[in-house]
Order: sequence, then structure tokens, then C-alpha cells
Amino acid sequence: MQTEKVAAYFNQLAPEWDTLHRHDNSKIERILNYADIKNNISVLDVGCGTGVLFPFYLNRDVGSLTGVDLSSGMIEKAKEKFTDPRITLIVGDAEQLQLDTFDRCVIYSALPHFKDAAKLIEKLSQALNPDGRLTVAHSESRELIDQRHKSSASDVSVGLMPATELAMLFSPFFQVDFVIDDDIYVVSGKKI
Repeated sequence: MQTEKVAAYFNQLAPEWDTLHRHDNSKIERILNYADIKNNISVLDVGCGTGVLFPFYLNRDVGSLTGVDLSSGMIEKAKEKFTDPRITLIVGDAEQLQLDTFDRCVIYSALPHFKDAAKLIEKLSQALNPDGRLTVAHSESRELIDQRHKSSASDVSVGLMPATELAMLFSPFFQVDFVIDDDIYVVSGKKI
């Protein structure tokens, strides 16, 4: 899977993305509780898209928020929607960028669009402060995500691995304390 192909796919969808996709707010709140999103922390949102989680982060009064996405179209849409000075938006591949350090990193509804989850996790461990936390999550089940990607995004996604397998990829860098693979998908751990 080529990053250029992924970027082009999401650039094409960016103008309608927010009307095509709805998210369950109560599930997002649960996910952000597992991610330990709270006031005055710095957050890196990898694969941020149009900023679906931004209102939730801002409602929790984060100190700063950096969103990274491959798709310039998604980032442009996020810039149109959000003008809060705490937000920084970057077009780029999180696997390749030189990033500052953050207190929390969240990958929400994006992991299947990265070609090398192990490399991404290692890279993000380096972008977290001591006691930082990485959370990978979807507000739907793994089966539903995989079914959707097979029907509409097979060229730009890989299957979402079972949460227990993802937790094993976390283990060299993080003390994993949440592994959920049912109506939502969450793997979250604190940096070792």
C-alpha cells in the first residue's frame, strides 16, 4: 500500500467526509477516557482527518493539539472547521515526520491505512514524553471495520489485527493496560 494512493483516496473523499461518516459520541467519550485525555496535556492525533475528535479534546481543555494526516484535503477541511490557537495541523506521514514530544497520542479510525503498524508504534513511542500514552481505537468492532474496508477501501487499507496482536506490538515500548475488541476496538498503553 502506497502512501500516495492513501492520500489521493482521502483527498477525494475530504469534501464530503463529515456527512458520510457519523460517530457515536458516547463511544468516543469512552475511548478518550481510556486514552486519559484531560486538561492541560499535549495531544498528537495521528490520521486526524477532518478533526472528528477535536471538539472532544477541546471540551476536555487540552493544552495543545497537533493533528497529522497524509491527506492535504482532510487537513484543509480541518483548518476550515477549527481556528482554536491550541491546534496545529500538519500534512505528512507520521512514520516519516520529525515530531515534537507529546503527553498523549491517539490513532482513531486510522490504523488500517498505515502499511507498517510496528514501525508506526515504535516511531510514536519516541514522540511521547515519559509517562506518555498511546491509544489506537475505533468506535466500531474490528469485524465491522474490516467488512467496510473490504467493500470500499481495499486498495488503501489492511485488515485490522486482533487487539491482542496489536498489544503485542505495543509491548516493547508500552505497558498495555487496555485491550478491548468487542463493540469498540481499543489498545492503550503507557510508555515504559
